[in-house]
Amino acid sequence: MSIFFSFIICVAATVIGSISGVGGGVIIKPVMDAVSGMSVSSISFLSGCTVLGMTTTSMLGNRNGQVKIEKCRGTLLAVGAAAGGVMGKELFERAVSAGGPGIHAAQQVLMVVLTVGVLIYTVYNGRIHALKVENKAVCVLIGLVLGGVSAFLGIGGGPVNLVVLYYFFSMDSKTAALNSLYIILISQSASLLNTLMSGNVPEFQWSILITMVAGGILGGMIGRRVSKKMDNRGVDRLFRGLLVVIAGISFYNLWCLV
Repeated sequence: MSIFFSFIICVAATVIGSISGVGGGVIIKPVMDAVSGMSVSSISFLSGCTVLGMTTTSMLGNRNGQVKIEKCRGTLLAVGAAAGGVMGKELFERAVSAGGPGIHAAQQVLMVVLTVGVLIYTVYNGRIHALKVENKAVCVLIGLVLGGVSAFLGIGGGPVNLVVLYYFFSMDSKTAALNSLYIILISQSASLLNTLMSGNVPEFQWSILITMVAGGILGGMIGRRVSKKMDNRGVDRLFRGLLVVIAGISFYNLWCLV
């Protein structure tokens, strides 16, 4: 996979990820699974670093924005997601050691199931009564599950975050997108720190890492500017279209493994 292609994929994925709140890893990982030839661990690490660069840029760029982070519930979710991410990463590493190539297939199956499930929810969410969770312990528990699932799949949060924020916290699309990015920022930071401290950094090319992170930063800058010009309906349409694309890529990757 060329450096130029890596850069283009990361810019495109993080522009969309910044606007919709999925982060970008949910696009980067399946695409790289399909074309890069790298190991699952390397792809997850590079994708996580790219998404971290994008979310940092997005949060800094939104400091004076009209849409705000819910500091209490958002932070509780983020703390839970950070802890869940560390546990999910550990589970993933053990699964790779025990299952070998099978873990790749398991990831793709889970991606397909989750993506299709989220798409169905977004189509019918107008008929579903959303909750408004306020209990702090429940917020942390929900974040724990989010972080664990995201780390195991190597997607940095993605569409699962948004559905949880829609259903459990009654957030509109743009508020959910921003809070999702905040959760991803904290959980990816914790995951990266844990990886560095444990010495489990997979093999990768520095040129690819630098290129991908640069693409993530640029994508975050572009995404925040575009997001300001979009309303909730536009964000919803983008999110649904993205889910269809992700499901298609995951189906393709699964088909290639069978």
